Amino acid sequence: MTGMANVTKLAGETVGQEFLVFTLGDEEYGIDILKVQEIRGYDQVTRIANTPAFIKGVTNLRGVIVPIIDLRIKFAQPGVAYNDNTVVIVLNLVQRVVGIVVDGVSDVLSLTADQIRPSPEFAVTMSTEYLTGLGALGERMLILVDIEKLLSSEEMALMDTLRSA
Repeated sequence: MTGMANVTKLAGETVGQEFLVFTLGDEEYGIDILKVQEIRGYDQVTRIANTPAFIKGVTNLRGVIVPIIDLRIKFAQPGVAYNDNTVVIVLNLVQRVVGIVVDGVSDVLSLTADQIRPSPEFAVTMSTEYLTGLGALGERMLILVDIEKLLSSEEMALMDTLRSA
């Protein structure tokens, strides 16, 4: 990586990529901040019959029906509790808006390319195909998630059927 790459930065763009950091249990994860539409508390959702447990249901967000996925259940986290700290991250993905339930949101971090390590061959809590890498910041280790891939196509197809239900 030459020094030139930074010189041609667009005005207002930070060096590196910005990630929203959220927690699931003891692990910290990072997702591309550009995909985040908003962060809100967990509200009651409308449960849909015959869907996997991690699909909590749908909620109406200003007229848009948004499927809500509990990542904690998807990652088989034991004893998932809903409390005042439970947060829904509303994501604006390629063609849809989806909410993911996480334990909490801590901060937004900017990582430069050299702070991002390739993901390990072994899976941490999830399949490595969803990982874009590991972000290293001092003592902190962030698991960087490709959120579009994680909410994989079959689940997305499922959600489309929910929306048209």
